[in-house]
Amino acid sequence: MTPRTAYIDAVALWAPALPGWDVARAALRGEGAAVDPPARRPSPELLPPAERRRAPDTVALALEVATHAVAQSGWRADELLSVFTSCHGDPVITDAMCSTLVSAPLLISPTKFHNSVHNAASGYWGIATGCMQPSIAVSAFECSFAAGLLEALTQCAAEQRAVLLVGCDIAACGALASTNDSRGMLAAALVVSPVRSDRSLAALDWSLASGPAARIALCSPAAQALATNAMADALPLFEALACAATAPLAMPLSARLALRLQLRAHAPA
Repeated sequence: MTPRTAYIDAVALWAPALPGWDVARAALRGEGAAVDPPARRPSPELLPPAERRRAPDTVALALEVATHAVAQSGWRADELLSVFTSCHGDPVITDAMCSTLVSAPLLISPTKFHNSVHNAASGYWGIATGCMQPSIAVSAFECSFAAGLLEALTQCAAEQRAVLLVGCDIAACGALASTNDSRGMLAAALVVSPVRSDRSLAALDWSLASGPAARIALCSPAAQALATNAMADALPLFEALACAATAPLAMPLSARLALRLQLRAHAPA
């Protein structure tokens, strides 16, 4: 496949010990320390106070990084196509609903059901911002960020429009923990554009390649500490962005397919 190019207009990341891209960037470079004590969860200002308190952790994470990425990008939220990706959505709510179905099925909470769907964060984003642009929710187990990135880059190229990509996962619980032992919280977001602008931070050449790709070793202690989260396949790219690294990356999509990336920190005019 002939490589295509997209431009990264914004980067956002949130984890309890790295609450925001400024803190995360320094830590991923090995130049700063994680926040101690860690934050419990983000508090996205996009939501009214009451909704902010009631929103599940997955929604709070997704809206936090989405808000910061869009603000940094210079785009309006209602201009952007969006892709939301998560390995397993909200396992806390899913586990609670499954337990209720077993013990007292008539007591299923409509609110919990509303928040259990995989595209809940996408729905909250559209309502909170008034965005009526198409939005897609993606899941691909431990390759979920790579799959979401491929979807965002494909839309960017096909539609020739800027795309917001948001990935987040939280700790697994209940039966889900036996299939994917995700730990902690991690959310990451990018805004990718088909054209370079004054706000572009880097160029990203991308292509698909057949065959498996080896997992990329993480360099910084900060990234290694997050490697047990289900969204950890985002970390090599964000570590490269933090360090302005230009080494090629290969992100597994499956046992037979990989997403190959070449980051250029200074996009040519």
